Amino acid sequence: MGKKEVPLHALAAYLPEGALTPVLHYLSVYKIHLTITKARNTILGDYRHSLGDSHHRISVNGNLNKYAFLITLLHELAHLVTFDQYRNRVAPHGKEWKLNYSKLLVDFIKLEIFPEDIKYALKTSVNNPAASSCADEALMRVLRKYDVGNQHYILIEQVLEGALFVLKDGRVFRRGEKLRKRYKGVDVKTGQTYLFNALYEVFLYEQ
Repeated sequence: MGKKEVPLHALAAYLPEGALTPVLHYLSVYKIHLTITKARNTILGDYRHSLGDSHHRISVNGNLNKYAFLITLLHELAHLVTFDQYRNRVAPHGKEWKLNYSKLLVDFIKLEIFPEDIKYALKTSVNNPAASSCADEALMRVLRKYDVGNQHYILIEQVLEGALFVLKDGRVFRRGEKLRKRYKGVDVKTGQTYLFNALYEVFLYEQ
């Protein structure tokens, strides 16, 4: 999976300026084993609670921009805090998790470390945060502006219906109709239909 534990002094490179000290505080208080992973297509971060004498474990994708990295880390930290309070007696993204995540977001927003557009997007989601950052389209659109090196990609919502596009794994699809917030995509080779989030990054097919 390409995980690596991050030396604490090197963690600053993954975080916005001003975020390191409060993050280190949480890592120390909750005895968190933090690892950075290579890009994962299905998740941005992950939390595993402690077992016996083992530490809590959080992993975050290392290809995220600094703001997305911090927000993902806070998302997973909220899972840890919720588990510490309730163990497995509550839903993973229930009201208890939402309350803890909202509190963390508010605390970090107060640090004035986010640009105004990200701050605004976070403030609008504080009252009812999405179960995944990817599910919050408004936030994802803003965060994407701070990515580096994604100029070759386009969003699937920008692909014309009927046109071909290519996934990062090389599979070729034909874009189908829009179904509410998702888009149909038909695998040209297998004929199988998939649904894609509007912000899914793809390449245009070039013959």
